[in-house]
Amino acid sequence: MGCQFKALGDDSRRKILEILGNKGSSSSGDIAKNFSISQPTISNHLRILKEAGLVKEKKVKQSRIYSLNKDKVINVIETLKGIVNIN
Repeated sequence: MGCQFKALGDDSRRKILEILGNKGSSSSGDIAKNFSISQPTISNHLRILKEAGLVKEKKVKQSRIYSLNKDKVINVIETLKGIVNIN
């Protein structure tokens, strides 16, 4: 779980999760259009989110399509709710 919280500690990664939550799925290039940072930096953020289990990656031809791993995100939310005793 610590890896997931570390992944959530960055504003850009939280914004990526928000984008994927709203769009459903997207390529790294499309995600990068929402930022003023380099494509390699976006790819690194996506790698961290994927390693934390918060994002899924699917290869489609030459592209990689990313989507939110809703089960893992919900798990993090439930853990936080338990910490602050919210039901």
